[in-house]
Amino acid sequence: MGEWSFLSSLLDSVQEHSPMVGRFWLVVMLIFRILILATVGSDVFEDEQEEFVCNTLQPGCRQVCYNKAFPISHYRFWVFHIVLLSAPAVLFVIYSMHQNTKIAQEQGRAVPEEENQKKGLPCPMLQPNQRLQHIRNFYIVNVLLRILAEAGFLVGQWMLYGFWVEPKFICETEPCPHTVDCFVSRPTEKTIFVQFYFVVGIVSAVLSLAELAHLLFKDRCKKRTSATYEQENWSNREQEKSCQYLLQARPGRPGESHTLSNHYSPSAVLHGKPKTTAISSNKSSRSIARGDLTV
Repeated sequence: MGEWSFLSSLLDSVQEHSPMVGRFWLVVMLIFRILILATVGSDVFEDEQEEFVCNTLQPGCRQVCYNKAFPISHYRFWVFHIVLLSAPAVLFVIYSMHQNTKIAQEQGRAVPEEENQKKGLPCPMLQPNQRLQHIRNFYIVNVLLRILAEAGFLVGQWMLYGFWVEPKFICETEPCPHTVDCFVSRPTEKTIFVQFYFVVGIVSAVLSLAELAHLLFKDRCKKRTSATYEQENWSNREQEKSCQYLLQARPGRPGESHTLSNHYSPSAVLHGKPKTTAISSNKSSRSIARGDLTV
């Protein structure tokens, strides 16, 4: 059980990045596969070769017939299946730990990029958001590889064993001198176990497909939302630039507030140039009157 507990602890660390559907898959993996295979499966299939009996004493005939009936042991086949399913998850854990360490180091420095360039220090190649996006992409690849492994092992189990373990196996191969009848121990119990594991494989594959669809849909929604935010930010920046351009078009005196001129205000009409023209007309009329008096 020591190796199974180590594998379970590695799979537990995957749930930090898993949605709810992925956690359901993890429960199916830990309970209905690892736990049952470690506690019950070893007792059911540990004596299958010893209890495989044939009605002949020909040396080597029983071993050859057993190899023909079961090219690979059920127990070893399922152990290899669990290891192959866990390999992408373990690789994802290693990759996410590496990226999280890089993010923590970059956040711990807390030095702006301009200061790094002035000092000649190398700037970080990736931003934290980019590293998190890479972690999410790697998790999607992990789920995709899991689906391929599930489908491959389901097809392999169906082709190797079918859905039934027959109590009697008829063997016709060398070095058996004639047709030999061989008998399997506990065929009903093994049949139930084979069908149970096939159903668990189907449930696991369906959960993985649902998780992949959820991740792709969620990632697509995030991209649409980010594109909308970028468009709004761009329009706001353009509006701010246009306002700043209008304010800079009229330079004011020091201490004078930057306000836009209104050429249609009443003060501009009443207190503008017409006032100066009225003063000049009064002066000209006075000079004409003085000329008349002198004459």
